[in-house]
Amino acid sequence: MKIITNILTYVFAAIMILAGIIHLIKPAIYIVMVPAFLPVYSVIYISGVLEFGIGLGIFLPRFRSIAALLLFIMMGGYLPLHIWDVFREKPAIGSHELALVRLPIQFVLIIWAWFIYKRAKFLY
Repeated sequence: MKIITNILTYVFAAIMILAGIIHLIKPAIYIVMVPAFLPVYSVIYISGVLEFGIGLGIFLPRFRSIAALLLFIMMGGYLPLHIWDVFREKPAIGSHELALVRLPIQFVLIIWAWFIYKRAKFLY
């Protein structure tokens, strides 16, 4: 079970690193996901840098605990955007069905981030 836990944790970290890189090299993909009242490109670039850094931090035992806590906060911070997307006329994720599927996935990511945080010192 520990091996599976570690693999899933590192996969999550790798996905965060990849997402961070994509935020930085292809920011236009994320424009539709950011509410217009926010400074769109600033939000995209800042979240990309944070995602990259958090993902990298998960891989580094010395920073794993704080990175996991930041991951938990970030995933929780994205939750309102996913809820908002469900009720938009044209969801950013593509369709209302996809937005409805994505919403519970966000809860899984939040829970997994908390799990990583609570188990950070045991992952190797």
